[in-house]
Amino acid sequence: MMGESRVGQEALFYEFSLERHVPADHLLRSIDRFVDLSGVRAHLRPFYSEIGRPSIDPELMIRMLLVGRFRDCDLLRELFETTVRRCTAEGLVGGDGFAADASLIKADANKQRSAEGSEEVDWEAMAATRRSVREYLDTLDDAAWGAASEVRPKFISKSDPAAQWTGALKGHAFFAYAANYLIDLDHAVIVDVEASRAIRQAEVGAVRTMIDRVQDQFGLYPERVAADSAYGSAEMLGWLVHERGIEPHIPVFDKSQRSDGTFSRDDFAYDHKRDCYICPAGKQLRQRQKIYRTPRPLVDEDGMMRYRASKLDCECCSLKPQCCPNAPARKIPRSIHEGARDMARDIAATDAYVTSRRERKKVEMLFAHLKRILKLDRLRLRGPNGARDEFHLAAAAQNLRKLAKLIPMPEPTPA
Repeated sequence: MMGESRVGQEALFYEFSLERHVPADHLLRSIDRFVDLSGVRAHLRPFYSEIGRPSIDPELMIRMLLVGRFRDCDLLRELFETTVRRCTAEGLVGGDGFAADASLIKADANKQRSAEGSEEVDWEAMAATRRSVREYLDTLDDAAWGAASEVRPKFISKSDPAAQWTGALKGHAFFAYAANYLIDLDHAVIVDVEASRAIRQAEVGAVRTMIDRVQDQFGLYPERVAADSAYGSAEMLGWLVHERGIEPHIPVFDKSQRSDGTFSRDDFAYDHKRDCYICPAGKQLRQRQKIYRTPRPLVDEDGMMRYRASKLDCECCSLKPQCCPNAPARKIPRSIHEGARDMARDIAATDAYVTSRRERKKVEMLFAHLKRILKLDRLRLRGPNGARDEFHLAAAAQNLRKLAKLIPMPEPTPA
């Protein structure tokens, strides 16, 4: 049955006294002011029997970081959210501007115990004895995991198959998870954290999840979100602008710039009223240059519309060598989210964007602290739940450290 601490817990083991060994000016004493675990007992009560010898107080167990038996519940998520609520109550969360980024954390897996992506593996049989494999199979349809990309990785770890084989750091490839942070720009408080596969599609999806969850859990709805160009895809910008009404302080992910000396898409002006592009020679590029008996779709499966010039206009044009020397007529693709992309381009020319670009480096500092100070450069637990637990615990520790640093200790009351 669940035990409860009714007396002082200073002496934990033998004659060792925690109270005597922690100096009066130690950071832990400052952090202790903000660690309110009064709700832990109610959260864990279903996991205890009503009879039997009383256990160690679960609050004490959390403080001792002995959390291994609670992997099947969201205890560490509750702990992290508690720190966010406390930061908000202390006035450290403004809620007007957020920044998002991801960092790769090595998984507890190696290439020697892996299989090639094309190799057939009986994962169902392995799932009977390995929790990490069961979690892998359970997340195959999740947007942040198996469904993030249909491309099979080069190698799959047999000990932790959800970990992604990646060479993103331009060195030796390794298995990794992505730690995704969403921070408030006022004091760099982490308002949400999410584990995902170490690929761009999963990281972008994790940001969507975190923005929605922060609104549901804490009532925070930012006016702007800052991030790097990895989050500047047309779909992501369209989601921010059209579905959430958030200003994207994000560089546009654009590969339309040409390097062969011919005209790029920027050299063509879009006419909103006539829904056409105007080329440097003054001719129109339209979606339809001729009428078909069976109308063809204007938007392809990638969400792109094609604007085409007339072949007759291009054949006699003096600018053809600079425009489409190897094609009979010029084509310009336009995304259905081009309005959101244009908005992001306009924001990028403002002073507010310069400020956001500088402030978003705060999240990079948090990742540096995570790896260099907290030493979380390699995971100790396996599977998506293991990665999620370690990231939640680390983010909670970083928020507690922020509270201890920014909120001064109360003055001692004179006797």
